[in-house]
Amino acid sequence: QVQLVESGGGLVQPGGSLVLSCAASGTTLDDYFIGWFRQAPGMEREGVSCMSSNGRNTRYYEPVKGRFTISRDNLKNMIYLQMNNLKPEDTAVYYCAAHPAFSLRYLCEMTTKAFGSWGQGTQVTVSS
Repeated sequence: QVQLVESGGGLVQPGGSLVLSCAASGTTLDDYFIGWFRQAPGMEREGVSCMSSNGRNTRYYEPVKGRFTISRDNLKNMIYLQMNNLKPEDTAVYYCAAHPAFSLRYLCEMTTKAFGSWGQGTQVTVSS
């Protein structure tokens, strides 16, 4: 099973940008679909974005479309989330996740039950 560790969170002003990184270990990510989730205090964990194992299929939560970009670097075994034009409502703990895609190379899911491996989370706070 892959182990995941996020980094890059912090405090940013509204309109600012952050790049979250997620380092994978234990196996290569080539055959995994990946995702980013977030959880605000008192709220359910929600899907932010996902990417298929072949990198050709991506999905985004409607409120972050056009502002967030998911990417992966299989050579470095890394997952990224570029976040631009951040808003106070983006404040949450952000988690990366991964799961084997097997033969489903275009599979991209944004539900928590679809993922078996999770990072520990990194806090993102958007405030002036």
